[in-house]
Parts: sequence; structure tokens; C-alpha cells
Amino acid sequence: MLSSRDININEVVKVLGLLLMIEGLAIWLSLPFSWYYGSNDFMAILNSGLITLGVGAFGFLLTFRKTTHTHVGKREGFMIVSLAWVVFSLFGTLPFLLSGSVDNFTDAFFETMSGFTTTGASILNDIEAVPHGVLFWRSMTHWIGGMGIIVLSLAILPLLGVGGMQLFVAEVPGPVPDKLHPRITGTAKRLWGIYVLLTFIQTILLMFGDMSLFDALCHAFGTMATGGFSTQNASIANYSPYIQYIIILFMFLAGMNFTLHYFGLHGQARKILNNQEFRFYASLIFISTIIISTVLYLNMEIDASKIFRDSLFQVISIITTTGFVSSDYLLWPHFAWFIIFILMFTGGSAGSTGGGMKSIRILLMFKASAVHLRKLVHPRAFIPVRYNGHSVKDEIIFSIMSFGLFYALFFVIGSILLSAVGLDFESAMGASIASLGNIGPGIGMVGPTENYHDIPILGKWIISFLMLLGRLELFTILVFLSPGFWRK
Repeated sequence: MLSSRDININEVVKVLGLLLMIEGLAIWLSLPFSWYYGSNDFMAILNSGLITLGVGAFGFLLTFRKTTHTHVGKREGFMIVSLAWVVFSLFGTLPFLLSGSVDNFTDAFFETMSGFTTTGASILNDIEAVPHGVLFWRSMTHWIGGMGIIVLSLAILPLLGVGGMQLFVAEVPGPVPDKLHPRITGTAKRLWGIYVLLTFIQTILLMFGDMSLFDALCHAFGTMATGGFSTQNASIANYSPYIQYIIILFMFLAGMNFTLHYFGLHGQARKILNNQEFRFYASLIFISTIIISTVLYLNMEIDASKIFRDSLFQVISIITTTGFVSSDYLLWPHFAWFIIFILMFTGGSAGSTGGGMKSIRILLMFKASAVHLRKLVHPRAFIPVRYNGHSVKDEIIFSIMSFGLFYALFFVIGSILLSAVGLDFESAMGASIASLGNIGPGIGMVGPTENYHDIPILGKWIISFLMLLGRLELFTILVFLSPGFWRK
């Protein structure tokens, strides 16, 4: 239960101030690319970083002396995590607005929220016309949001080490966050170390495929964050098979639990192969790819190697919620793209940068259902739900079932609301699950070759909320918005 004490607003403001200072510095990382390419966005990026850094420093200094002996509790943790994504998105609009790349606040907020939540839904009709500095910042929002704003702060700001577990639990995707170190700052540093290493390796490999450093970095950011923002209007479709297979590999790695990467780097491959969630995740990709490849081979006159590559690319892109596109799956036979639509409800592994429901939840739902059927036959038998050789507590199963119910409920509510603002039935469902699952491309008017530019203004705000709701795993936002949270 949440504590009944008053919320320490000073602590919340201090932490948000620190996070804004990080964002301001991150915005300035776009300056070298703006200068190198001679873009007209240099001053816009410089001023955006200055404003963000200044506001953050003001909030931090205003509350620093008042929070010397305080800590981040559960209530502050939920509040900080909920507000951090909104505040980051608000200030993240500045490069888009000050450079003139986006001409209204709604679209700028939508693009930024889509970036930080790693959704990859875009309102930009001509991505290649956007200045390089702003494009780099757009991709940076993915990379920062992928491993998490709070996890980033815990990794580089020991000041947040006290009470940091409350922030970590509130933000990290999955039923149970894994700890790789007794101290939460140690866990955060290890997670970010692996994240940076994989991003670096992918960038180098993409450059071997004749990508420029700029394009390689932007696509590595989008891949490792499972975000999907590309620097090209055609996404990945016009790149070579080599580039596509590199992105396939790293989308797969990004959709894995990062704890398994840690084990792999320490030579503990058996722990990866014996992990039931990993086997379920890999099997789902393999089976879906084989089915779709077979359907395409029997119904379309396309080269077999391209059929396999496109099938594998789109299956992994959707399951990991990356949202990169190598082919328009809406042109495939209905059975094939219907499978793609179903896969939008799955998601990557817990502890990955992927969105969606997460593979572990779906696996445990199946296991719990199988146990329930067995108990109907043997009502007196004690049959626990087991995962990786251990019994799963009933409260975890209850939490997972509740999550599944709420997830389906918000998908339906989102579809209804988007239909009410003018979207057709197919597009409303596609936009709802694509935003709630942080996928990006959906079906209908928000399909893989379209974007969200023509969605009505109210619809964009609905989708923005669904993106935030999905990124923070529903309950963080629902707790923050509940009346009980605000009672003393």
C-alpha cells in the first residue's frame, strides 16, 4: 500500500530538475551534426538546450537545500516517473518548434512523446527534408527513452541512489525487475553499459554496410531502443539485405531481457538457453516467420530469399515493438497481415527496451490457464504455476491477469475514442494497439507506408496518452491518476 504521508513535492521538483538538466545536455549532442551538415537548426538546438538546462537548474537549486535529509518514497517514485515523461516531452518539443520543422505544438508534442516512449509513430510527411540536427535529436529521444529516463539518471547520478529502487520499480518494463547488483545504481550502470556496448557494435556494423555515421547512429538508436524512427521516408525498405539483417539481429537482441545479455557477456550461455521466456520469445518469432513466409510463397510471385527476409524482419519488428518497415505488410494476403496484427498484442521480453504486453506475461497466462484446466480434472491436487523451475506466487499471477484485462480494456477504449474523433474502424483499432503497444505502424490509415499526420488534433492527444500508458506499463499512470494516491 502507498504511504499515507504527504507527498514531498520538493523532492519531486529536485529530481525533475536534475532530469531536465540531463535532457538539456542531450539536446546539445545534436549540435555537431547540425554544424557539420550546415543545417539551419543550429541556433534552435542551442537555445532549446539552454532553456531546458536553465529551467532544470532553477528547479534543482530552488529545492536542493530543502531536500538534504529526505528520500524518494513510493508516492514520490510514482509521481516522478509519471511526470518525467511528460516534462521531458514538453521540453523535447523545443528543437522541433524553434527550428520550424513542426509548425504546431500538438504535432511537436506527439512526435516527442512518440520518441521518448519508443513508439516511433510520426507526423512528418517528408523526413528527409528535416534538418540533420533535429533528426538526430529525434533519434536521441528514442535512445534516452529506450533504457529509461530514470534508469539513466540512476546510472550517472548517485544522488538519486537513495530511494532509487522506487523509481526503478515504477519504470522498468515487466512484472519483476531484475537486479544485477545489490545497489540499484550498480544495476542501472550495468544495464546502461550493455545498452551502450550493443549500440556501439551495431553502429560500426551498419557503417560497414556503407551507412554514414549519422544514419548508422540514428538507426542504431532506433533499433536498440526498439523505437523505429528512421532518417529515410521509406524506413528500411531501400537498404541492402546486409543492413536489414544487421537490424534484424539487433532488434532481436533489444527485445531480449537485458539480464540475459549480462549472463552472455559473462560466459553463462546456459542461463540464456534455459530461460523459458527467451525460448518462448524465440519460438514465437520462428513459428510466425515460417507461417508468414509460407503464405507469401504460396500467394505472391516474389524471390524466396526476399520473402523470408521481409517476413522475418516484420515479425521481429512487430514483436519487439520496434516498428521499422522493410515491406508494406498490408499488401500481403489478409491471413499474413492478420497474423501481424495479432503479434502487436505480444511484445518483447520483460527487462528489454520493447513495449507490448511482454512475452513473460503471455507465457504465464498460458501456464496459469493450463494449470486451471488440470485442477478442474483433479480439484484436490496442488498444481503450482512454475517458471524456470520455481513456483510463481499467486499474487504475481493475479497481477498478470489484471494487467491483461486492463490492457485489453484500454485497447477497446482507445479504439472507441479514436472512432469517435473520425477514424474508420480498422484505423482506430490499428492506431490504438500500435500506440498502446509502443509499436508505431498499425493498420488502415496508420499502416506501414502511412503516418499519423492526418489524425485529428484530439486523436493525437488520445494517442499520446496511450503511448505514455503503454510505456509505463499501465499501473504507474493509473496509480498516479487514482484518487487514493492523493489522499493523506
